[in-house]
Amino acid sequence: MSHVDFGRYSDDYSAYRPGPPASFYQKLDAMIRIRGSRSLDLGTGPGTIALELGARGSAVVGLDLSPGQIAAAQRVSRERHLETSVHFGIARAEDTGLAANAFDLVTAGQCWHWFDSGAAMREIQRLLRPGGSLAIVHYSYLSAHSPVARDTEALILEFNPSWKMAGSTGMFPGRIDELLQGGFEPVEEFCYHHDEEFSHARWRGRMRTCNGVGSGGLSVPEVRRFDETLGRLLLGRYPDPLTVKHRVWCAVARKPS
Repeated sequence: MSHVDFGRYSDDYSAYRPGPPASFYQKLDAMIRIRGSRSLDLGTGPGTIALELGARGSAVVGLDLSPGQIAAAQRVSRERHLETSVHFGIARAEDTGLAANAFDLVTAGQCWHWFDSGAAMREIQRLLRPGGSLAIVHYSYLSAHSPVARDTEALILEFNPSWKMAGSTGMFPGRIDELLQGGFEPVEEFCYHHDEEFSHARWRGRMRTCNGVGSGGLSVPEVRRFDETLGRLLLGRYPDPLTVKHRVWCAVARKPS
């Protein structure tokens, strides 16, 4: 397996890979008033969560290690006319270089497993104002409940047998103990299902962003061959568009005041 680089397919990330649905932000807003807040989105990728927070009235900073992802985030921000409220930069979650006690909310969407958890917790404790909140978010397709996802993961494993993330349940209960060990006070853990609609083209684009495929799992020629094979599989077995069951999972915790 080659080096993971999420910036290799940033255009696919911004165009095809879905973030949490609108219902997620409604639930979050019921706990943490988004409008008027100051937010930080770690591991922002192409700005998926950062831009949604900005669209809902938060002043947002989005950080990622990948220049390609940040370039995509900045482009989408301009397209959505959010560049005055959402700003992006390149930095590690464990060492952001930002001012202490500066944020009401820190989010980390579909990325916590790439962080040094202890170091990230310490940095977030430094960045949050007293009483500020951390939301660790996952939005995962469920191969156990979606035949197309199950068939796609089987295809990934044919191309990349060393891939370790197949069969995710989209549940991360261990994060709760990490939050406690990091000095946070748990507020709420919630989880629910959402049916996400994909055209064949969108599903292929979403799977090119998979860390077992286009983000470093396969070489460029192998990604092309995988994508073509997936296209044939979809045409032969599945309607266009298709529905893929996803799980929203979120743990919200608060810095003691």
